Amino acid sequence: MNIYVGNLSYSVTEDDLKQAFSAFGEVESVKIITDHFSGQSKGFGFVEMPNNAEADKAIKALNKSPLKGRDLKVNQSEPKAKRPVRRPRY
Repeated sequence: MNIYVGNLSYSVTEDDLKQAFSAFGEVESVKIITDHFSGQSKGFGFVEMPNNAEADKAIKALNKSPLKGRDLKVNQSEPKAKRPVRRPRY
């Protein structure tokens, strides 16, 4: 299951997230989204957990729980919405 994690402190690392979610089961991957130019965290990321039951437990336990001074927003990630193709104007 792909899990959205929001309201992250800018000091949270991918290792911090992996450690928090590992308490509930196997973590396949962790990705904190960063600004393309500055490299600074955008304050959210994604955690992939292969076992849905473990992922549900992690979501329930970690949603609104504090991590490095901020309460996390944790829920199941929704698929990325399709955006219309942008065509250049001439």
